[in-house]
Amino acid sequence: MLDPQGLQRVKIIANDNLWEPISTSVLLDSALWKVVDVIGAHYPGVHTVQTAKLTEKKLRSSEDFSTLNSDVGAGCWGRILNQNYINGYMTSTIAWNLVASYYEHLPYGQCGLMTAQEPWSGHYVVESPIWLSAHTTQFTQPGWYYLKTVGHLEKGGSYVALTDGLGNLIIIAETMSHKHSTCIRPFLPYYNVSHQLATFVLKGSFSDIPELQVWYTKLAKPLERRLFKQLDSLWLLDTGGCFTLDLQEDELFTLTTLTTGCKGSHPLPPKSQTFPLTYKDDFNVDYPLFSEAPNFADQTGVFEYYMNVEDPGEHRYALRQVLNQRPITWAADSSNMISIIGEYQWSDMKIQCDVYIETPDRGGVFIAGRINKGGILIRSARGVLFWIFSNGSYRVTGDLAGWITYTAGSVEVTAEVWYTLTLKIKVTGRKIYFLLDPVKNFLELIPDGI
Repeated sequence: MLDPQGLQRVKIIANDNLWEPISTSVLLDSALWKVVDVIGAHYPGVHTVQTAKLTEKKLRSSEDFSTLNSDVGAGCWGRILNQNYINGYMTSTIAWNLVASYYEHLPYGQCGLMTAQEPWSGHYVVESPIWLSAHTTQFTQPGWYYLKTVGHLEKGGSYVALTDGLGNLIIIAETMSHKHSTCIRPFLPYYNVSHQLATFVLKGSFSDIPELQVWYTKLAKPLERRLFKQLDSLWLLDTGGCFTLDLQEDELFTLTTLTTGCKGSHPLPPKSQTFPLTYKDDFNVDYPLFSEAPNFADQTGVFEYYMNVEDPGEHRYALRQVLNQRPITWAADSSNMISIIGEYQWSDMKIQCDVYIETPDRGGVFIAGRINKGGILIRSARGVLFWIFSNGSYRVTGDLAGWITYTAGSVEVTAEVWYTLTLKIKVTGRKIYFLLDPVKNFLELIPDGI
């Protein structure tokens, strides 16, 4: 279907889940074999299956990592970057996700290679997995290939070697311990790493290499910790291409003929700040229409900047939910559209929003506070939610699914009219105040335990 549309250059990765049954299907179906370019698996645990190898397709770990970007996460990343190829012949490992730029209380908080989750302050942190990436990515490019001489070190750890076919060489050796390299998934069987001397001998066209640049990482206590530090070069003029590395646990070495390595610097980031205590947005800003609004994190549905050309007043610009039919989803998302803003707080708060229901027969809208979940868990999110519907009803619930109802009734609401919803949540006395301007005013008690 892609080819007739002029998209012959688009390649297909199948099936971004498990090695099976796609590998067997590709072997048994010649038409499928012809159109699939890459077999991709998620979180393969550095292993593949024989049927995937028999396809003779490129193999990829097409989603991996998803681990807290601490030094343990860095150890996970350094280990699988090597061993995905050594054990599973995977020539690509894709980290989910590149930069943790979403609220930390959402699922998989800080599971990016670096963290930049405060657009209101500009604070960011270049985490250790970034420098573990540099050991490989600073010295290779698409088109480089692995040599056959890769494998495991005698006392734990692994090594790989790559070349561009033009005489350049890179060797990456890692000794990540079990304790300091466990990924979020899958289960990692126990193994041992201990101090060792590893001897390498360069042969063939590489035996005449005179010098190797050395880059080093040590994941350890602060006084011993080193991240992508350049060491003295190894001189091989009189060694016959032979050299020995003294390897402790939780270390990573890159040795290369390339002299382009550089530990980049970055400005000191602004100080971390909590989400503003007072936040207001009328969306009347110079952002492209149909783009996302800053600080909003859509969980179900799609919320975009919208300009109502028929309204010259205060509601000419708005944030509009534009998804009008339920998509095919892979996760247990919510049947109600929701976008989250701000950090989770157990404190007094006031949420106020002008809202507009577009669909007369089945439309509705809610504002909420203290939402405690997101992402793939959003369906079971708890909080305080104030709903109005175009059929003339309202509800106040304690969860997004609507199972916990504190109060409900009739209200003078119709579609295609702007209303102001106000929700006040007080910690003392566990009270909710909610106001539909100018129609209704209520005061309700929240039961103990919310």
